[in-house]
Amino acid sequence: MKITAINVYQLDLPLHEGRYAWSGGNSVDVFDSTIVELETDAGITGAGEVCPLGPAYLPAYAEGARTGLRELAPQLLGMDPCRPMQISHFMDQAMRGHNYAKSPLDIACWDILGKVAGQPVCNLLGGRYGNDIALYRAISQQDPAQMAERCRQYQAEGYRKFQLKVGGDPDTDIERIHACAAVMRAGDTLVADANTGWTQHDAMRVAAAVAGLDVYIEQPCPAYESCLQVRRATVRPFVLDESIDGFAPLLRALSDGAMDVVNIKIAKVGGLTRAHRLRDLCVESGVAMTLEDTWGGDVATAAIAHLAHSTPEALRFSVTDFNSYVTRDFAPGAPRRRGGRLAAPDAPGLGLELDYGVLGDPVWRTAA
Repeated sequence: MKITAINVYQLDLPLHEGRYAWSGGNSVDVFDSTIVELETDAGITGAGEVCPLGPAYLPAYAEGARTGLRELAPQLLGMDPCRPMQISHFMDQAMRGHNYAKSPLDIACWDILGKVAGQPVCNLLGGRYGNDIALYRAISQQDPAQMAERCRQYQAEGYRKFQLKVGGDPDTDIERIHACAAVMRAGDTLVADANTGWTQHDAMRVAAAVAGLDVYIEQPCPAYESCLQVRRATVRPFVLDESIDGFAPLLRALSDGAMDVVNIKIAKVGGLTRAHRLRDLCVESGVAMTLEDTWGGDVATAAIAHLAHSTPEALRFSVTDFNSYVTRDFAPGAPRRRGGRLAAPDAPGLGLELDYGVLGDPVWRTAA
């Protein structure tokens, strides 16, 4: 089988809540998503998606993804999409870095491989664990009372895990964490995610001020070394995210005992090929994981669901369903949450089809 054409679509994804805010005063009102479709000489197609969280979260931005695809996509024509590891290696040789631009191509290869094998992607990634997946809900940064009310709202919808966006003024963040902890119920999980927003000394203050609460601290500082110092000073369980973008930092963090949970984002590491290998390393090391992507809609949510569903439940710390945050559906068959839970589709591949009426015409196409 050979790749014969690659179509690239752009789609705006407005938010149900109108705005998503996190550390450093950053916010997004409409997500700019890029959807990729691979065509083959066998008539089988595959879909992938990448959606950076604006330009100020990771070293990634939406137009950068499409520019990277213009560079990479023509070089994949004639290659076999059923060999995603070879394609991942080829892309690394053709373009240094820019993992987020490679990710949708890699996801689309797995979609095709699943269709050819007649299996859902989760089976190819290790098999399906459990009937469904418990989801977390991200709570956009607002004043403490508003964030606590958001937690109550999502509790009523069936969520049991909550990720608070902090990383602002440390005194206000302490209030945010206390306010949300006060509305947690038995069995709920609370994470205070600073998204690198605190200096080390402010992170130390916040960690000390919430030491008596049942809360996880996530990625308090930009530098790994600063996060490690906070980790060693706090009794609270600790999550690393932005610091872990590949095998070398993950191996270092495992050696240092730098976290209890690691966040594996598909686009951050270059696609499902690397994400599932990092996942397997964490499984062997007994480290729990948040499994997600930087953002996205139906295709990204499906890829997350397959990665998560093929992960042992005891090490599946949290998962999210980005398509429930946005107002536009574009892929019938994509997984949909029910009562704070999600399941990967049973159909072959990612288990979805693209709706061209929503996507419109490709913004760019390359063909053999």
